[in-house]
Amino acid sequence: MTTIIGIKLENRAKEALKLQEILTNYGCEIQTRIGLHPMGDYKCNNYGIILIEVVAKVNEVYDVLAKHWQIQMMKF
Repeated sequence: MTTIIGIKLENRAKEALKLQEILTNYGCEIQTRIGLHPMGDYKCNNYGIILIEVVAKVNEVYDVLAKHWQIQMMKF
């Protein structure tokens, strides 16, 4: 089974360090990470979505992320 968790960041500049810390702590459980953010006038906007593919400790990773951000999980 594959599990994808989407994390919505409203303020990338403010939230990036905390998110990176959590993702680093679960580095062995995360197989893939993709960051999506819209570009406006050839500059980065301050919001975005991070998609992670979680291969172990799925519920634990979900619970930790849900304490800080709006997230969505999809299993298939």
